[in-house]
Amino acid sequence: MKKTLQELADYVGGRVVGDGEILIYGLNNIEGAADGELTFAVEPYIEKARATEATAVMLPESVLEFPKPAIHVADPRAAFAKLMTLFTPALQFPSGVSDKAHIGQDVTLGKNVTVMPFAVVDDHATIGDNVLIYPHVYVGQYAEIGDGTVLYPSVTVREHCVVGKNCILNSSAVIGADGFGFTTKDGVHTKVPQVGNVILEDDVEIGAHVGIDRAAMGSTVIGRGTKIDNLVHIGHNCRIGANCLIVAQTGISGSTTVGHNVTFGGQVGTVGHITIGANSVYAARSGITKDMPEGYFGAGFPLQTHAEWLRLQANILALPEMRKKLSALEKKLAKYEKQD
Repeated sequence: MKKTLQELADYVGGRVVGDGEILIYGLNNIEGAADGELTFAVEPYIEKARATEATAVMLPESVLEFPKPAIHVADPRAAFAKLMTLFTPALQFPSGVSDKAHIGQDVTLGKNVTVMPFAVVDDHATIGDNVLIYPHVYVGQYAEIGDGTVLYPSVTVREHCVVGKNCILNSSAVIGADGFGFTTKDGVHTKVPQVGNVILEDDVEIGAHVGIDRAAMGSTVIGRGTKIDNLVHIGHNCRIGANCLIVAQTGISGSTTVGHNVTFGGQVGTVGHITIGANSVYAARSGITKDMPEGYFGAGFPLQTHAEWLRLQANILALPEMRKKLSALEKKLAKYEKQD
């Protein structure tokens, strides 16, 4: 594909500074970009972009002077993502059910469904329109998959679980495994039946190797537009709000309620049976052990505000020098005490 810089600017609603007729053949990052390619830059990488080999750069409107032809937009990240879709069109697969797939009894298949070889859609499942099911996917009995959803290889959606419209489930995600529930008597652990389900609302994205446990009773719910990174675990009976971001290796214990627009950094952990307020951010490796208010920016374990955590880290780095000074003061004090 090739486009003029002006055509690309028109596509994303930006304005060109420099030669709008130069041709762009591809996109790349600042370090890897070569002649004929477009890259993008935001602070603190504007200065680095001045030395890029790219033919042109997409920049924020606030950048006034730049040595290369540029497209200026309000949000370079979002605009560049739109161009990435243009330059990397979606893979195309013929619709229909492979003769190597297994479709159970009383299955409802929507229009333009693609089911690839070795996928299994079990009895009484419902598959919406334009669903794409890759090889080795398992869709359990009475499960429902909404319109436009993509299930990548080796995804498991267990019985009675519901996946909304336009969801993306990446490879080896497991939706609806049994929750971790046991009673213990005389040192023997006895399984508590997990008879609920999981509901993924519309526009949810699930990363590779994510486990979302079915509820003991009722539903584990992931809210509309929430995006979950690889290797995340969501315990049974959790309720995650809309438009949350949950980064890799986070673990959310059972019966935790999370409000809308909450961001969890990598390796955040929570206890169960707590409520975490909306519009909050928790930095990587935060440990959340109690109910939290809305609009909180937390870090560390035990959890504290991010500002408090930064001050603590600065003091920790100073401890070795402080220890040396304290030791020297102790020696001086001991000398004076001996003289007295």
